[in-house]
Amino acid sequence: MKILIIRFSSIGDIVLTSPVIRCLKTQVANSELHFLTKTSFSEIVSSNPFITKVFAINKEISEVRDELVKEHYDIIIDLHDNLRSRQVSTLLKVKTLRYNKQRFKRFLLTQFNINLLNNHVVDRYFSATKNLNVLYDGKGLDYFIPKQDEIAASNLPFTHLAGYCVLVIGAKHFTKRIPQEKLTELCTKITMPIILIGGIEDAYLGAQLEAIDKYKIYNACGNLRINQSASIIKKAKFVITPDTGMMHIAAAFNKRIISIFGGTEKRLGFTPFQINASSVMIENTTLSCRPCHKHGLDKCPKSHFKCMQDIDMQKIIDLL
Repeated sequence: MKILIIRFSSIGDIVLTSPVIRCLKTQVANSELHFLTKTSFSEIVSSNPFITKVFAINKEISEVRDELVKEHYDIIIDLHDNLRSRQVSTLLKVKTLRYNKQRFKRFLLTQFNINLLNNHVVDRYFSATKNLNVLYDGKGLDYFIPKQDEIAASNLPFTHLAGYCVLVIGAKHFTKRIPQEKLTELCTKITMPIILIGGIEDAYLGAQLEAIDKYKIYNACGNLRINQSASIIKKAKFVITPDTGMMHIAAAFNKRIISIFGGTEKRLGFTPFQINASSVMIENTTLSCRPCHKHGLDKCPKSHFKCMQDIDMQKIIDLL
């Protein structure tokens, strides 16, 4: 059976599809799996041994239209369920199994704080495979790093060779980001070596944090691709992170995670999906305005950002 799996974005969402990929391959006899995603995220799945072929687009399905048509798929597993993924089904005229996004339940939670959600997004992904009798195997997430993207010890500061923690300072949306003053407090109070992870847009903030103690803090923001950041996380003692894709990569390696949630929260179903890990989730549970959005917003809709501002960083330090 030749199967096309679709998930275009983002880092965490794609990492969270990994149990479905593994279980399809191991539970469907003689299956061949292909994956369709965006070019900027293709490296996340490019080394997955359960996937035979990866197709990637920048914007339009037309970029890979001819290649997809030639594959003659038996079935499509749509783990994105948006207009673009539905275009693929229409184009290929292939039976499609879609996961249940539970859009209305998420709307009730974010707009009226009425919670009818009771499962993780990984469980929702598996709703797409029920008709194939493919079930979750209890083995957690996968993440595969190609050898060329593994960060060698020689590329790290000598001060970090005996061990370090990762502090993720980047996040796509403002309401997920840890405020600068909170990051400053963490960087000041954490006693062990720190590696800062983030995108090119976080490089300046990373430089400011690194200046606190250039021997203790190494700013890797903007210098690493996704797989290289994953390699740094894989070797870390523990990871402190907001609700980001890097959090899910850390979960795939079963790291000890201290996750700090702002405008999003655990009831949405995007907490670290782990087995046998002593992770801790930090959040402000006193606010009725959380969650303000399922993915995060570019500004606090209440203009106070108390979900992050009121979190006591000392509680995190005490956990280390």
